[in-house]
Amino acid sequence: MTTTVREAVLDLLRAFNMTTIFGNPGSTELPLFLDFPNDFRYVLGLQESVVVGMADGYAQATHNAAFVNLHSAAGVGHAMGNIFTAHKNRTPMVITAGQQARSILPFDPFLFSSQATELPKPYVKWSVEPARAEDVPLAIARAYYIAMQQPRGPVLVSIPADDWARECEPVSPRRVSTETRPEPQVLAAIGDALDAAKRPAFVVGAAVDRDQAWNDVVRLAERHNAAVWVAPMSGRCGFPEDHRLFAGFLPAMREKIVALLAGHDLIFALGAPAFTYHVEGAGPHVPGGAQLVQLIEDPGIAAWAPEGTSAVGGIRLGVQDLLARPAPPALAQRERPKPRAPRARIEPDATGPLMSVAFVMQTLAEVRDPHSIVVEEAPSSRPVMQAYLPILHSETFYTMCSGGLGHGLPAAVGVALAKPDKKVIGLLGDGSSMYSIQALWSAAQLKLPITFIILKNRRYAALQEFAPTFGFKPGETLQGTDLPELDFLALAKGQGCDAVNVHDAAQLASVLQGALRSPRPILLEVDVA
Repeated sequence: MTTTVREAVLDLLRAFNMTTIFGNPGSTELPLFLDFPNDFRYVLGLQESVVVGMADGYAQATHNAAFVNLHSAAGVGHAMGNIFTAHKNRTPMVITAGQQARSILPFDPFLFSSQATELPKPYVKWSVEPARAEDVPLAIARAYYIAMQQPRGPVLVSIPADDWARECEPVSPRRVSTETRPEPQVLAAIGDALDAAKRPAFVVGAAVDRDQAWNDVVRLAERHNAAVWVAPMSGRCGFPEDHRLFAGFLPAMREKIVALLAGHDLIFALGAPAFTYHVEGAGPHVPGGAQLVQLIEDPGIAAWAPEGTSAVGGIRLGVQDLLARPAPPALAQRERPKPRAPRARIEPDATGPLMSVAFVMQTLAEVRDPHSIVVEEAPSSRPVMQAYLPILHSETFYTMCSGGLGHGLPAAVGVALAKPDKKVIGLLGDGSSMYSIQALWSAAQLKLPITFIILKNRRYAALQEFAPTFGFKPGETLQGTDLPELDFLALAKGQGCDAVNVHDAAQLASVLQGALRSPRPILLEVDVA
C-alpha cells in the first residue's frame, strides 16, 4: 500500500499529537497546505522568529514537541535567534524548512538553501535533507523521537517542494523511550553525600520544572532541610518561593555564588549547570570545604562541570530514586536554615513622577491569581521581580535560558494557546518587546486573553547597568542604549490589541485588575522610573 509523502506526514503528526502548525509560509512550503485538513490548526506569525517563539512556549507548556514550518534559508535565518533560545531552553521542536524542487537544485535556483542542514547548526540536535522524497516521513518520525529524547531540543528537516506529492510507503509511529534514569552507583554516591552533609544547599535549575519534578524536589529538600537557591539564568522556577527553605537567587558571577553559598558543606546542583557565569571571574567555584554534586539530564553539561560528582539522567526519575532511599534518623535532627528576611513594603515615591519597578511588581503580586502564568523578558527588572513577584506553583513561570531577546512576547502567545484555562501575563521590557512586537497581532487574531505589561523605562537598562563591569564611569554616555518616543499604545492598537497607558501609581492596581479580567489581549504600557 502506498500513499503520498504529504498524507504520510500528516498521519504521523496526528499520531504524535502535533496538529498545531506554527509558521509563516513561503512558496516552497505551499504544497504541504494543499487541501489543509480540518483537524489541523495553522498559527501564523508575522516573522519567523515570532513563529519559533510561539512554538517554544507552546511546546514547553504541553510537554510535547511543537511542529514549525519555515521558509528555506531566509526563514531559517530570521528564526535563528529563537532557535538558539529553544536549544538553550531544551524545548522539543520539529522544524521543517522548505527547499526548492529537486530537479532545479543543480542550478542554484531562486530561494533555495545551498547548505540547508548546516545552516541551523550547532543549535539543533539533528538536521537532515532526505536523500529521496520517499524518505521524508521516516525523517519526520526520527526528528520527533530525537527532539523528545533527553536532553530535548529542536531538530530540522529540509524538504524540497516537489517531495510532498510523491508516492511513498506509510510510516507507523513507534513507542520510543524519551527519558533516562541516572546510573544507580553514581546516584547512590550523591545520596550518601546528602545523608552525611551537615548543612546542604540545593541549586535548582530549569530542568526541575521542565521534567515535572517540582513536588519531588520539595519533598527531597524537606527531608534534608536543605536551603534551596535558584540557579543563575534559569528559564523556569523549580521551587516555591514562599517555602521556609527557599533561600533566593544566585547571580551569574563566580565570586558572588561562592559568597552566598558560604557555610554549606554540600552543594547539590539539581537540574542546573554548575554554574552559568556571565562575566569573567576567578577563584574557586564552590566555597572552601564544600563538596559539589550534580544531577542533570544533559551529559554535555555534566562533562564541563568544574569538579565533583555528576549523575546524568532525568531529574524526576533521579529525585524519585533518591527519595526511595531510607532516610537516616539523624536527618530529623538536622538544623533548619534560617528563613529569608521579609521584604519591606514599597510605597510610591511622592517626590518623583514615575513608579518604581518594585512598586509595579508588588502591586501585580497582590492583584493577580498566584496560579496565573508569568512569561517574562525584562532583563533589567528581573532581580526586582524576583524580590517582589514570588512564583509559588509549578509551571507558572517561563523565560529564556539563552539571554537572547525576542522570545518572551511570542512565547506568551504559545503558552496561552497551550493553557487556555490559565491567565497568562507577559512581563516585558520596552527594549525586549520590540524584537518580536508582531506577536501582538497573533494574540489579537487568536483572541487570547493575555495581559501584556510593558515596563517602559525608555532605555536598554540592562546594558547601562552592566556597563561599569567593562570600565564605564558613572554618568558616562553609553551609545545606542536610549529608546525615546516608542508608543506602545499605537503599536498595539495598530495590530488589533487593546492598550492602556499607566503613569499614576494610584491607578495601577485598578488598571491591572481590569486588564487581568479582560477576555481579549490587552497591553499595559507602564511608565517606570
